[in-house]
Amino acid sequence: MSFYVEVQSEVERSDLPSDEDFQRWVALALEGRKTAGEICIRLVEPTESQQLNSDYRGKESPTNVLSFPFEAPAGIPMDLLGDLAICADIVAQEASEQGKPVMHHWAHMVIHGTLHLIGFDHINDTDAEQMETLEVALLATLNIPDPYQQGV
Repeated sequence: MSFYVEVQSEVERSDLPSDEDFQRWVALALEGRKTAGEICIRLVEPTESQQLNSDYRGKESPTNVLSFPFEAPAGIPMDLLGDLAICADIVAQEASEQGKPVMHHWAHMVIHGTLHLIGFDHINDTDAEQMETLEVALLATLNIPDPYQQGV
């Protein structure tokens, strides 16, 4: 596999994953689905997350992860998969509220966002079940419990 993950950080936190963690989680999500590509992961503050969520989804609050798939113009081959914007404060807050290790939640958000970049979604129940089943299976390979179970 030949994946390049660029991490841009706009946040000052001591509990952020390493670049190697991000690379490993992206590679896991793409394993067997994509052979090469580039992803930019931007770690953002809540104000930037809220602005992006407002601009692109019409929602006036920050969110944990936003995915921006890249579509190359017709006839131009490019291995850009897209960008993820992840709000570090929201990830840490959700992990705390859900009683799970913050690195487990980071892994879930990166895998979740990466799957969105390659076409997975959860708009309807069938798609949501397919995506969540895959996320749970991928996270299990990292010994991370099912994130969709209460109290896990």
